[in-house]
Amino acid sequence: MVPKAAALVLVLLAISGSRADVNPDEVAGVIWKYFTELGSNAKGTVDQLQQTEISKQLNTLLKSNLQSVSAYAEDLQERLGPLSTELQARLVQDSQRLKEQIRRELQELQAKLAPYADEVHQQIGTNIRELQAKMSPYAEELRSQVDRSAGELQRALEPYAAELRERLQDKADSIQASLSPYADRLQQQIDGGVESLKERLSPMADELKAQVEQSVAELRRGLSPYAQEVQDGLNRQLESLTLQMERAAEELRARLAASSEELRAQLSPLARELREAASGDAESLRQRLAPLAQQLDQRVGQTLEAFRQQAAPFGETFGKQLVQRLEEMRGKLDSGAAGVEDHLELLEKEVREKVAAFLST
Repeated sequence: MVPKAAALVLVLLAISGSRADVNPDEVAGVIWKYFTELGSNAKGTVDQLQQTEISKQLNTLLKSNLQSVSAYAEDLQERLGPLSTELQARLVQDSQRLKEQIRRELQELQAKLAPYADEVHQQIGTNIRELQAKMSPYAEELRSQVDRSAGELQRALEPYAAELRERLQDKADSIQASLSPYADRLQQQIDGGVESLKERLSPMADELKAQVEQSVAELRRGLSPYAQEVQDGLNRQLESLTLQMERAAEELRARLAASSEELRAQLSPLARELREAASGDAESLRQRLAPLAQQLDQRVGQTLEAFRQQAAPFGETFGKQLVQRLEEMRGKLDSGAAGVEDHLELLEKEVREKVAAFLST
């Protein structure tokens, strides 16, 4: 990163540090994405990335501070230029250092665990089976909760189709006058149902995350008798495993929330179509409403069924992800080989911690 671009990062960080409403993890995420993209992009695209992407994303996070940025940027860039260059060098050094350190630790760990290879392999295998057994009820409960919540929302929306069909028997003027309030009530029912669904599903992600932490703790206890001389190396592997599993849990939470919002987005056009129908002329109102009245139940049912099919398997997918992480760790302990993702994950964690410490000061 050129000093000026890096200084801009630090300028924005320095100013954001004075505001309590800035999320350090959000800022760290933007910076980490910036550094990884800067390292993977061709040289020809680097200048454009420096000039637009990092500024745009950080400005979005810190838009309330933009006037302050313009006031202090010149002075801070001058002061922080050398520091930004040092930060870039440290990140490169940390990446290389961590990669080499992890490689050495894994090889040492493999050598120390060699006399107990069968026991270690069996211990991790036991942990995998126990995790699978524990995840199964959670996955089934998540599936049941998705089905139950979707069913309740469908039943809550059923009366609206019957009411719309009844309204078609009224006079055109009467239908038109009552259609907008009816559409508002339908939208409120959709919003309330989706929010209720999200409130029910979110705790499931918390429960799964807690189960993950317990599983890693049990694995740590199970392996401790075989790795007394290499605890640092083993702790680093378990730390990496914990980080991967926690990310999987957060991804599950995000996927559940995204699916719920997608459900809202697919149901909301029903209310919008009713409002649009109400804005037309009264003469053709029945003609416009009749197909919607006949299809309302079907469209709601199809949308909710699609949601079920999408969201219900999330628990099973999550369990498979965790088992895969454990299998990968077992393979690393068996072979003594660390992948690139190991040092990148731990480097990212260190960068996030540094950013959080910088903001806190």
